[in-house]
Amino acid sequence: MVYEYIVVALAATLAGIGTGLVGLSAATAMVPLLIVLCPTFSGEHGAYMATAIALASDILGSAVTTGVYAKNKKIDLKHGWLIATCIIGMCTVGSVAAYFTHQSVLGGFSLFLCVAIGIRFLVSPDSKERPEKDGKVKLTFKEIAVSLFFGLTIGFGTGFFGSGGGMMMLIVFTAMLGYERKTAVGTSTFIMTFTALIASVSHILIEPTIIFKCWDFLLLAIVVATAFSLVSAKFANKVKGRIVGYTTGVILLLLGLSMITINNLNKISIPYLMEYLKVLSIYLGYIVVLATILIAVRFTTKVKDHVFRKLLHFVAFTSIIPLVMSTDIWWISVAVEVLFLILVIIGLHFFERFSFYKGLFVEKAKHEVILSFVSLFGLMTVLLIIFWGIFGREHLFIAVGAIMAWGPGDAVAAIVGKEYGKHKLQGRFIEGTKSVEGSIGMAITAFMCLLSVLFAMSELPTHVAVIMSLVIAPIASITELYTKGGWDTVTVPAVSAFLLSVTLIC
Repeated sequence: MVYEYIVVALAATLAGIGTGLVGLSAATAMVPLLIVLCPTFSGEHGAYMATAIALASDILGSAVTTGVYAKNKKIDLKHGWLIATCIIGMCTVGSVAAYFTHQSVLGGFSLFLCVAIGIRFLVSPDSKERPEKDGKVKLTFKEIAVSLFFGLTIGFGTGFFGSGGGMMMLIVFTAMLGYERKTAVGTSTFIMTFTALIASVSHILIEPTIIFKCWDFLLLAIVVATAFSLVSAKFANKVKGRIVGYTTGVILLLLGLSMITINNLNKISIPYLMEYLKVLSIYLGYIVVLATILIAVRFTTKVKDHVFRKLLHFVAFTSIIPLVMSTDIWWISVAVEVLFLILVIIGLHFFERFSFYKGLFVEKAKHEVILSFVSLFGLMTVLLIIFWGIFGREHLFIAVGAIMAWGPGDAVAAIVGKEYGKHKLQGRFIEGTKSVEGSIGMAITAFMCLLSVLFAMSELPTHVAVIMSLVIAPIASITELYTKGGWDTVTVPAVSAFLLSVTLIC
């Protein structure tokens, strides 16, 4: 019993720090720890009870945090009243729905959310700050649309999962409603005070045993979370946002990875561990060897920037081949990909501060290389989970084909376009200057690469493989042509995977 008190206190401490620093929901940190380490929360509705305690801890924690930010004039409801109303209104609906959902769904979401948010803060510790809003009270059409959509979805999610609401509000306030980061935190914690109250009361009314069975845990969590929320909020208002971001990222990433590991210890055996290490060594060996060669070429030759950039892309997107060919166990490949992505994010972010980094990578925008890797490897992971883990290895060709329909063609399009592109393509929906020659080059390359994957990995009849390649290749090229902001890394494979998914019906 003493052991469980220690775990609850630790969970509440992390929850309070997250709430005070960046307005995170207490459940983001508390729920994973409680359901993994405390036997009390391992029953049929254990995650539901843990969520209720986390929500109750959020009430005073968010309230004292709001007080600190309000004292520093960092709350703005002039443009946030509509989203606040929607979020508060949907909390009860979400909490009722959560009761009828299996514990593993809630617990799994919380663990994933911890890791995802931690990576987000390590990649971008500073929230993008925009100029403060003026004194007008009338909402624009965009603000109304954003407030309604995200207000309803975040509200339901807060009640259902008990976590993620604070993080989502922070993103919406800063990226879509133009709030400065500290104002976004203060406003979100103000809203969380009420959502936590409504959701926790709903949880307790639905499952009254929470009070009788866990009253001591509940009281301990509230006291500890409130105290650390107060201290963290004062700290966040006195230091630079970058320090706050890094601190939060490290805490959440380590917490999430630790809990995922502990939660799956009983599933890990020596053969699986050896298989994982084998795949990891093959995958890292492939990337490290090719990347080392490219870096040597970069500093010893006069290779053009756009050519070197595409050669790096080549190493990245072809890495899916050794990843899927070195094992028959899908989740091992996914685990290797996730670990590699985390290492890449941390490594590149560390080296960004050095001068040689700028000489090695020519970036069009800040963190462009990191975001590009996150987009590509993140999409690879999703495709592997769907078309290998869910639908079975016989449909793995969809994931590989989708990546290969984009990667080689995109490289050819860039090189051919810059070197031989004479017939330029410009327009309202085309970013920069592209060429007919480059787009045709991409379509032809995508056709050949996709057809090769279908021949090698699928059991599709020859005529079907040829027809699908002929249809998908030009669509991939057109998608790349009209995609802005470098998001073709996601849009082209996603569109290609969608079109290849027709084979699931056939």
